[in-house]
Amino acid sequence: MSSDWLPPLVMEKNYPDVAAYAEALYAFFKTDFLDSLPVWPECRVGLKREPLRRGKEATFWHFLTDGDDEEARQLDFLRCERIRWPRPVMEAFTNRKPKDADRVVWWKNQRKRDVNFVLALPDFSYLFVVRDMKEYVLPWTQYVLIQEHQRRKNRDEYNAYWNGRP
Repeated sequence: MSSDWLPPLVMEKNYPDVAAYAEALYAFFKTDFLDSLPVWPECRVGLKREPLRRGKEATFWHFLTDGDDEEARQLDFLRCERIRWPRPVMEAFTNRKPKDADRVVWWKNQRKRDVNFVLALPDFSYLFVVRDMKEYVLPWTQYVLIQEHQRRKNRDEYNAYWNGRP
């Protein structure tokens, strides 16, 4: 599966220290989500700004960190490297059934009371989650799936969602 259409990874090794890297990541986030919002079919795109941490929006930190406890989430460098991917992945989404998708496949899932659009590269190596708030959507988080069992689990969820749908 080719991801040639996506921007290049933003590598930490190209910055003098983690603080400079974090500022560069935020500059990309600002361009893609604060200066203008991505397009979403038939719906407004919002952004979860609060709680601010170190002067930066909640969505920014959720894109870059991993963990169940919001206060203790840890930086995930695989997510950091892909800071430029969420917007083009969102903009590749169509509200139609993905058929032989070459860029993004999608399905909906529910986690507790939250309904999400899950956007994935066709090989399921990368997922981007968009929370469905009914009247608008919120870019939520991204995942890099390294292990085949993680990819298989999401592929199975995708197939289960679309089985029997027109």
